[in-house]
Amino acid sequence: MLTPKRVLIAGLAIVVVFGGGGFVAYTAYQNATAPPKPGLTMEEMSGLFGGDPFAEDPGADVIKAAAVDAMRKDQLADSRKNKPKLNPIKVVAQGPGGDGIPAANFPPGSTPSPGSNKALAKGMLGGFGFGDDQWGCLEKLWHKESGWNERAMNRYSGAYGIPQSLPGSKMASAGADWQTNAATQIKWGLGYIKGRYGTPCGAWSHSMARGWY
Repeated sequence: MLTPKRVLIAGLAIVVVFGGGGFVAYTAYQNATAPPKPGLTMEEMSGLFGGDPFAEDPGADVIKAAAVDAMRKDQLADSRKNKPKLNPIKVVAQGPGGDGIPAANFPPGSTPSPGSNKALAKGMLGGFGFGDDQWGCLEKLWHKESGWNERAMNRYSGAYGIPQSLPGSKMASAGADWQTNAATQIKWGLGYIKGRYGTPCGAWSHSMARGWY
């Protein structure tokens, strides 16, 4: 079903395909639109995306694919100019907002710990029905997506967090602290992988074939 939000995303995707500036507009939209609505309940946050935060999102998929295409074009142009390859991931200074959720400050003195985040995710695999044989795929997938950094944002699409949720506010269904808490991001990411790809290896296979998952 086409909602106003999906129409907007699809329109921005067209801009992206024909002009890279659309990504800047999309990211700005995600981070700055909709005034904060204090006191959102978990039910309200879960309902932001039709009640199913793991469902296929054709508009977001178009944005992901276009982001990969734009990144590859930039990398090719940089290689021809002998410039260092631009990392598509940037580490933000504040957790992004969106969909009525305000931006969030990170806890004072805290720093990302990819190693700790990996250990946390490995311990959570069994809770989602995944065996140890899936760990290698998950480790590679989220290293490629975010470097296992809970503050990672894609420069091209605006995807956020360890699993690179697009938009990041989808992770609100897993916890109100999705902007700053690695465990909440991992919980959402494992649910997304299970719901859409079945297993981490299924998601990794898709990522290798298309550049996104």
